[in-house]
Amino acid sequence: MITVRITKRDPRAALPEYKTAGAAAFDLAVLEDATVPPHGQALLRTGLAIGVPEDHVFHVYARSSLFQKYGLVLANGVGVIDPDYCGPDDEVLISVWNPGAEAVAIPGGTRVAQGIIFPRPRVRWVVADATGPGRGGFGSTGH
Repeated sequence: MITVRITKRDPRAALPEYKTAGAAAFDLAVLEDATVPPHGQALLRTGLAIGVPEDHVFHVYARSSLFQKYGLVLANGVGVIDPDYCGPDDEVLISVWNPGAEAVAIPGGTRVAQGIIFPRPRVRWVVADATGPGRGGFGSTGH
């Protein structure tokens, strides 16, 4: 277990929580009511800044109910929060996209995303010749 510093930018912000003992990810709730326009995007506020420990990364994923209940998807697929994104003006925002033809209302307090904090190794690149047999390119294992 790791200890993570969290700052409530707004007193209404809900702290992330694991909803079951076996949950792999903690849930993130929307701070306030929001409307996502048809075929449009919105940044949903959490009211939180999370002090991700050095050598770690915080990933934000959609909850399965985001699409099932609201027809929304994360606009960027997976959100990546770096350890240095925790300054006085930083806030975890959830970027959603509405592919539908109708506006979607999200009530404040709705759990729309989930997060996991992972260790993050640093990579040192070494330029070298390719080795091993060729596989035939993109999609080659599906033949």
